[in-house]
Amino acid sequence: MRLGVHVREDDDPIGSADALGADIVQVFVADPQKWRAPQPHPRADEIRESPVAVVVHSPYVVNVASTNNRVRIPSRKLVAQHAEAAAELGAVGLVVHGGHVADTTEVDTGFDNWRKLFERSGGFPVPILVENTAGGDHAMARELDAIARLWDAIGEFEPGFCLDTCHAWAAGLDLGTVVDRVRAITGRIDLVHLNNSRDEFGSGRDRHDNLTDGTIDTAALLDVARSANAPVVLETPGIGLEDDLDLLRRELG
Repeated sequence: MRLGVHVREDDDPIGSADALGADIVQVFVADPQKWRAPQPHPRADEIRESPVAVVVHSPYVVNVASTNNRVRIPSRKLVAQHAEAAAELGAVGLVVHGGHVADTTEVDTGFDNWRKLFERSGGFPVPILVENTAGGDHAMARELDAIARLWDAIGEFEPGFCLDTCHAWAAGLDLGTVVDRVRAITGRIDLVHLNNSRDEFGSGRDRHDNLTDGTIDTAALLDVARSANAPVVLETPGIGLEDDLDLLRRELG
């Protein structure tokens, strides 16, 4: 089981991984809050040749489900651009949030828009890892029935799945059963974002906390990681990140 972190020092992710003793790092390859295409990474050769696995996270602005042309069309473009950038780094996948639509009348269109992402791409050079989300009444990957509908729409394209524990908790999903229930829908879990939550169960709020802090029992988080048996990336606050990684090594390494 690879254990690692999301690194903030994107200019030298392998150096950051080595300093922490991480087996996998997650990076952004462009500003996550803006509609900017990624630029060639100055350390691409080093990243590609390193034994440390790399996963790329797409920008937060991406929402391929949206019925708004000014959001959906640039979202598709960004996913394609980030997938190419991820391939240049030898990344194991590109994480993309499930996204949402504005109201119940648009939900079917949202799932169809996800299908069109794959149909119109001609194929991506790295796996697209759909990540479950924390809130939103019309989200594509918050609740289990929505994830099932999403997989009905895109499953034939064999996307991957990224399970975020904070998001699942915020969505009101039982962490004791979520791994088995997600696998029953998707057939796979490719990556775990192992994060505690600063908020209560079912809050719909996406605020991460360190593994031994927050409102989720630490043992429950570790059980999710064991059950998923997939690479684990911490997105926990930097002040306790080293302690979180040490805990994972002791319990899971």
